[in-house]
Order: sequence, then structure tokens, then C-alpha cells
Amino acid sequence: MSPAAPDALRPAAVSGLLWTLVRTDFKTRYQPTIGGFVWALLKPFTMFVVLMAVFSFIFGGDPTYRYHLIIGLFLWDFFAEATKTGLVALQVKGYLLNKVKFPGWVFVVTSASNALVTLAVFCAAITVFLASAGRAPGAAALGLFLLYLAHYAVIVVGFSLAASVLFLRYRDLNQVWGVAIQAGFFVAPIIYPLSIIPERFHFLLYLWPPTPIIQFSRAVLVDGAIPTAKAHALLTLETLVILGAGILVFRAFAPRVAEYL
Repeated sequence: MSPAAPDALRPAAVSGLLWTLVRTDFKTRYQPTIGGFVWALLKPFTMFVVLMAVFSFIFGGDPTYRYHLIIGLFLWDFFAEATKTGLVALQVKGYLLNKVKFPGWVFVVTSASNALVTLAVFCAAITVFLASAGRAPGAAALGLFLLYLAHYAVIVVGFSLAASVLFLRYRDLNQVWGVAIQAGFFVAPIIYPLSIIPERFHFLLYLWPPTPIIQFSRAVLVDGAIPTAKAHALLTLETLVILGAGILVFRAFAPRVAEYL
């Protein structure tokens, strides 16, 4: 992949390309359909209805279960969708890499734009949903929730940077990640409360990035509890490790991207 020209790396030029890519991806995905953007919300909402109908018989004694479930499903859907598109970002945008003198990471970062838009709509919807149920979160809770979402986005970027360049060389990675996503749905405490798992295994579950994001979001939005400073520090550390690893892998493989396209 050829190095970017000095003019191309100006902040105004990069921001212009970012906006163009985000807008183009959004139109390409939703404009040809009748339902448009509604389809992005329909999948997790349908899952919520089905899972709520099934697991309410098991966890029906917990009055907060439905709130925990819908938060977990939407947060999981963002992670699954964003990482899948991030993994193939360079392959999908490969035809542009030799036509524009911009760094490849721009295409990787913007690959999560549709998932981010869906997540933003969810944030507004869940706030209204909780408020209508008499559980309106306070300003501090919303602020922490947004902080967790920022960590989540950084985690996705870190994964996507590494996976996008590795996928060009190891094409089976797409299938491997598909299996990991299916298994990861049950690793993260989405349809079950974390309390049913022996506490000695909690640390292992928290190594799976969606777990702390889902648990912390539920705590501040539904339970009115703020995770400890240590928990926040560990989340930040995990986020930085994933981002740092992603940057290192991307830098190592990016110069040879053109060979694999």
C-alpha cells in the first residue's frame, strides 16, 4: 500500500473522506430497501421478544430481567456487527486503496459507522424505554454509559485494525470469527445473569470484551450501582491493550496489503 501524500493527510482531507465513506456506506446498505434503517433495529428487537418469551419462565422472578436483556442484546449486536464488517473492511474497500492516497486505517475505522448509528439510536430508545418504566437514568449514569460505549468503540477499532490485515492473508479468519461470535453470545451474560456462574469464573468471562461493557451498562442504567474504580481501571487497561495490539499488527502487515488484495 503506497504511503499517503502529505496533502492527503491533512485533518480536513481525512475528515472529508471519513464523512464521505460513512455517508456512502449508510446509503449503500439501507437506501435500496423498503424498510431502510428499521431493519437494523428489527433484528435485536425480534431477538428480545423471542428470548424474553422463553427465558421469562426461568428468570421471571427478576423484575429487571427484561431491561438487562434488551441492553445486553443491543450491545452485543453492535459488537457482532461492527467486528464482522471491520474484519473484511480492507477487502471490501480494496479497490479504493490504490486510487486514493489515504492510509488504510481510514477504511477500517469507518467500517463500523452503520453499527455506530444503530447503537446511537438504541441509546436514545433505551433511555426513553427506561424513563417510561419509571427507571429514568440520571445524568451521571448516562455519562458513564457513554464512557463505556466509547471504550466499546475503541475495542472494536483495535480488533478491526488487526483482523482486517490478517484476513487478507488468512482467509479462514472470517469463518473462525463467525464461530467465535456464535460461541461468544453465550459467554457474555446476555440471556442469563452473571450471578448464576460461580464467582471464580467471573474473571475469565470479563476477559471477553462485551462482558464488562454489558455488565457495567446494566449496573448504571438499571441497577443504579456504579462499578468500582478498580473495575473501571481494568476496563480501560483491557481497552488499551486491544487497541495497542491492533495498531501494532496493522502497522506490521499494512505495508504488504496490496500483495494480498
